Amino acid sequence: MTEWQWCAFDALSGAELYAVLALRQEVFILEQTCFYNDMDGLDFAAHHLLGWRTIKGQRRLAAYMRVLAPGAKYAEMSIGRVLTSPAARGTGTGKELLEQGIWHAGQLYPGQHIRIGAQRYLEQFYASFGFKTVSEPYDEDGIVHIDMLLQSS
Repeated sequence: MTEWQWCAFDALSGAELYAVLALRQEVFILEQTCFYNDMDGLDFAAHHLLGWRTIKGQRRLAAYMRVLAPGAKYAEMSIGRVLTSPAARGTGTGKELLEQGIWHAGQLYPGQHIRIGAQRYLEQFYASFGFKTVSEPYDEDGIVHIDMLLQSS
């Protein structure tokens, strides 16, 4: 069972922020061997969705994403830094994360489209939530990405 936490940057405790940054480093920098500036200055204005699970008897961060307001990165609102921990993969946590994130983003910015810069290999995963590919593939930090858009309902 995943415990979801939705909050602004200022509401994150030091320990929660540490868990977020450590997991983002583990997945995006170490696991994917992608050396980029994760601390891009956008976290301060973002809303953060953290998914906590008990793994081997300890409460651990299992999933994470951030939501940015329209105009912060793209004209539309956006979700990014979407990830599940290696220990939580294959449990459905990633699907739960997207469901929760899309719902919360819609509550925060009603009627807005959601844009995501997705790693190309995840195109079908995001498409299963209604995202449509709106760009040609492009290289971002050595990984092939595509832009995808979810129309508001």
